[in-house]
Amino acid sequence: MTPFQALLDAIATIELPAEAQRVFHGRGGLFPGCEQWSLDYFTPVWLLTSFQVVSDEALAPIQMALAQRWAQIAPGQAFTLVLQTRDDARADARVLAGEVPEPHVVEAQGARYRVHLLKGLNHGLFLDMAEGRRWVHQHVSSRPGLKKVLNLFAYTCAFSVVALQAGARQVVNVDMSGAALSIGKQNHQLNGLTSGASFLPHDIFSSWGTISRRGPHDLIIVDPPSYQKGSFVAEKDYAKLMRRLPDLLAPDGHALLCLNSPKHSVAFLQDQMMELAPDLSFVERVANPAVFEDVSSDRALKVLVYKARPLDPAIT
Repeated sequence: MTPFQALLDAIATIELPAEAQRVFHGRGGLFPGCEQWSLDYFTPVWLLTSFQVVSDEALAPIQMALAQRWAQIAPGQAFTLVLQTRDDARADARVLAGEVPEPHVVEAQGARYRVHLLKGLNHGLFLDMAEGRRWVHQHVSSRPGLKKVLNLFAYTCAFSVVALQAGARQVVNVDMSGAALSIGKQNHQLNGLTSGASFLPHDIFSSWGTISRRGPHDLIIVDPPSYQKGSFVAEKDYAKLMRRLPDLLAPDGHALLCLNSPKHSVAFLQDQMMELAPDLSFVERVANPAVFEDVSSDRALKVLVYKARPLDPAIT
């Protein structure tokens, strides 16, 4: 038995995915010997990620298994496979088979997004945030009067797309990367969203005045990187965001706090919120997609919902 037999077993039972999704999550620690591996499908491309340097000899049986399974579930369709070898700071990607489309557009939960698998650590769409996006869509659609959404660390603006699709009137997307926001604008165009979104290529921490003037906001989404040199370090910078929430939120508004770091527990967020934003009450933790199950819920992606007090304290 190979050390990554669980990955080969998963490949052998893959069905043709209907949309972009994770297929195998070795990083969750549930498959001993496979901790370095993840396998994603970004239609029509398979993305195999290794968090360790891997030899061609080790890759061969994985690539062969995928090619064989693809021939079974998608006969006659071209097989495309990309390998990303990465750590927390850098990534190297190469095409092992086929050709990656350009532009590369995928579908997820009824929306279309442009992705880029051959450059950078991230790909333009975070598959693990699928339930977070679903929560935003359901939250907005169930509140026809919801007007303003603030999307901090917006990246390529997937949250903005689903919020506007659900009926939000305005979404302010803030991210210091103009390149990411440019893709975000394309994502809105791909989904026929021609109004309602604004895009601010600003450093959030030096733009509170601009952000505040656009409020108060009915929903604030906070989805920062856990660590980005020169931009955001969770240990010291998340608290700065929490302190601002009470003033930025409309009465009865909600905040979605996200953090994807195995080094920080749920308590890291909850304890600081109790101290720094005590007027906001904890509502729930949004469950992660089942395929992203982890041996420890504290290591996994954390998506927490908080709620501001209503305007009249007597209203519940």
